Amino acid sequence: MTDTSLPDRLSTNPKSPYYDEALLARGIGIRFDGQEKTNVEEYCVSEGWIRVAVGKTLDRKGNPLTIRLTGKVEPYLEKP
Repeated sequence: MTDTSLPDRLSTNPKSPYYDEALLARGIGIRFDGQEKTNVEEYCVSEGWIRVAVGKTLDRKGNPLTIRLTGKVEPYLEKP
C-alpha cells in the first residue's frame, strides 16, 4: 500500500525542513497501526512514529501541542 514516491518523513509545519507544500496539496493519508489518522502533524516511516495534535491545546509559541506515537506508519496519496 505504501507509495514509493512518498518521502520517508513529512511535516505539515512550514518551518520544518521536512515540509513539502506541493506534496501536501496533493493529499497525503496516513494509516497508523491499521487505523486511518486525520490529525497527523508529522510522520517518519523508517523510525515508525507520528506526531498528532493534542486537542486544541497550544504551546507558548502558538503551535499545536503534539505527542509522539510509535507503531507501523503507512502513508499514501489520497488523490492520484
